[in-house]
Amino acid sequence: MPARGSGGAAAGGSRSSARGSAAKAKVTIDQVSWDRIRPARVVLVSGPEQFLADRAIRQLRDQLVAEDPSLEVNDLEADHYAPGELITLASPSLFAEPRLIRVSSVEKCTDAFLDETLQYLQEPADDTYLVLRHGGGVRGKKLLDSLRGGLGGGIEVVCTELKKDTEKLDFAAAEFAAEGRRVTAGALRALVQAFQDDLAELASACQQLLADSAAEITEATVEKYYSGRVETNAFKVADAAIAGRAGEALILLRHALASGADPVPIVAAFASKVRTMAKVSGARGSAGQLASQLGLAPWQIDRAKRDLQGWTDEGLGVAIEQLAATDAAVKGAERDPVYALERIVTLLAARGRRP
Repeated sequence: MPARGSGGAAAGGSRSSARGSAAKAKVTIDQVSWDRIRPARVVLVSGPEQFLADRAIRQLRDQLVAEDPSLEVNDLEADHYAPGELITLASPSLFAEPRLIRVSSVEKCTDAFLDETLQYLQEPADDTYLVLRHGGGVRGKKLLDSLRGGLGGGIEVVCTELKKDTEKLDFAAAEFAAEGRRVTAGALRALVQAFQDDLAELASACQQLLADSAAEITEATVEKYYSGRVETNAFKVADAAIAGRAGEALILLRHALASGADPVPIVAAFASKVRTMAKVSGARGSAGQLASQLGLAPWQIDRAKRDLQGWTDEGLGVAIEQLAATDAAVKGAERDPVYALERIVTLLAARGRRP
């Protein structure tokens, strides 16, 4: 069990107000980056970068499961909190399994959640790890100040946005380093240029290259998979098609192909989104609960739920079948891969309904 008092002190500065400067609440708990998360009785995951927050929380869960596979995982939504939920989940169980309680939307929490969590922090339960996700804003400030002041003996995991190219280059480099794979500086630059607007898609691109490329990953490797994505990428084409915007999707597709994009990874992007939609279709529960059940990140669950609007299970089935045929077509089964791509885009835009 981690010690209740974490070391390290970082004093908050001051901020101006209409009447002058006022001191910020002092921070007396450890503040660590998303990739340095570790078990503690209370873990505040703060900051606006949801992808990094989801990954950090998932890493914490994996650490705890490695320590004890009997870990019990529960999810709460602070903005829909019912009085007594936290105490109930933190109460000792019959077999004394360790517990992980993940709380989302603390920045929109109810008054009941705020009051009961502050009370809980006076004496956190044994063998219980409470993770509080706060995306930013002033709601819950009293709770944040108390946590940062040491109440509950926790740590804070700071998930700031990666805005600079250097930060995104470091992130991509770490993705390959974690798997012990060699990647050239040119390949990293090409990836960041292609996916500079979406950290989640940058991470997905890195993982696809890790899965599909056996040798050192070079700029030529990235060009093979993602050429043309600097201005138009396959996921943008898929997003437009799945949302029913056929004309826009076809224009984006032709622009990507004219820029040199390879049809094979375009189909792979389509298939990835539709498979995720199929997994989420019909599932019930919060994003956090479904993420654990389906092996996905919460942001993927939320996006798939949005994508599913207007789709039926029958339409998804038709789309999956046609995607398999399109994958074969662009790999040589048909003479015109561009026609095959336009055909699948039209079908996706019709939500799997054949004309």
